[in-house]
Amino acid sequence: MALIHPPAHKVHARPLPKWRWLPQFFINPLSIYSDSAFETLYARSEAFGVRTLSINDPAGIKHVLLDNMANYERPVVLARLFRPAMGQGVFLAEGTEWRRQRRMLAPLFSPAAINDLIPHFQTAGEQMLSRLGQGGDVRLSEVFHRAALDAVLKALFSLKAEGHHADIPVMVRDYLGGAGRPNPMDGMARTEDDFGWAMESRKSFSRKWTAMVDSVITERRAAGPDQAHARGDLLDLLLAARDPQTGEGLSDAEIRDQCSTMLAAGFETTSRMLFWASYLLSLDPAEQGRLREEVVAFAPGRVTKMDDLAHWPRLRNVLLEALRFYPPAAYITRRAMGEDEIGGHRISAGTEVWISPFVLHRHRKFWDHPTAFMPDRFAGVNAPWATIPAYLPFGAGPRICIGASFALVEGQILLAHLLSRFTIAAVDDQPVLPVFRVTTVPGRDPMFRLQAT
Repeated sequence: MALIHPPAHKVHARPLPKWRWLPQFFINPLSIYSDSAFETLYARSEAFGVRTLSINDPAGIKHVLLDNMANYERPVVLARLFRPAMGQGVFLAEGTEWRRQRRMLAPLFSPAAINDLIPHFQTAGEQMLSRLGQGGDVRLSEVFHRAALDAVLKALFSLKAEGHHADIPVMVRDYLGGAGRPNPMDGMARTEDDFGWAMESRKSFSRKWTAMVDSVITERRAAGPDQAHARGDLLDLLLAARDPQTGEGLSDAEIRDQCSTMLAAGFETTSRMLFWASYLLSLDPAEQGRLREEVVAFAPGRVTKMDDLAHWPRLRNVLLEALRFYPPAAYITRRAMGEDEIGGHRISAGTEVWISPFVLHRHRKFWDHPTAFMPDRFAGVNAPWATIPAYLPFGAGPRICIGASFALVEGQILLAHLLSRFTIAAVDDQPVLPVFRVTTVPGRDPMFRLQAT
């Protein structure tokens, strides 16, 4: 059986000179790589006085993100890009504050809590099918944005993605494609407030975004607690959350920032995962057919708890393979605060350490046929993001994404609903290539043909 190799950027025979890769990096860093990037474990470079060490060695990555994580701070650019949308939420919190927030939020993403959110995901899937009607030519990016927003609004607030709520994905997409894109000032900044003039558009977005989130929380609180589910929605859980060490709850501002983080990250990354999975299935009709048989044998409406998803092993593997090809966070960066040695490489304070899941997931030392679409590579592998050292779709170490299980459960249910009714085919044969814009997004927004089965 011939392997399917999804379209990919050209891999250069030799590393690009600095005068070529630097401007291209700000256009699309995923297009600058040479053969050596996918074969070496460590690579040093220096540009404009900034020393960097790129790591593809799982042992070295573990050293930075876990074993000696106290020596590696997250770069200022993360706060500059994400603070406008996430405030002081768990994604950007540091030190003891991060540990406090993580303790308080952990119960929100336990299996028991996610089980009680499954009806919200089911409703979002059913509404997605209702909007699609008999199918036809559609932009799946828009379909999944709406469905994922439906799911997260229901899970967070028991609200529908209608009326003014429909502005949320537009705001996020506009930000990611505009003010939220990294720029040279971000690379040169040493504090979050440096080059303040370059932050004005982000501050403007932040004011509008904060007002929107506040209005949604006010609307939800006016409606009263969610009585339809045993544990309530996520806002109910946030309001009830207590630090197990102190007994303190979250302030109103903290609740808003956690909701902002879940809204901005929750629907955007899930909708992109679903887009990429659908694109890969459109390239491999045989795999899509096998997957549909699996979904038909156990209809989406029968899922009432996470354990039921065991009936869809192929579906799970397709999503995991989509995350391998197109990890939401293509880069993890840290800055060394003191001298260290990583894999025999001495580094000095101030060295920037670059870890790229995008490169690691295609590395020739760790994957068989790394450029081929092979969902079965994950067959029988339990929690591969925790058990396969070269697989980092949700990050790694203590700061691994707290919402990983939430996203995978939601993604499986939404995609199963779509496949239970439609086949997915591309309308044209033009390639869709990944672009990094804070998250990994498609370089173009193609039409797909949904044909009712």
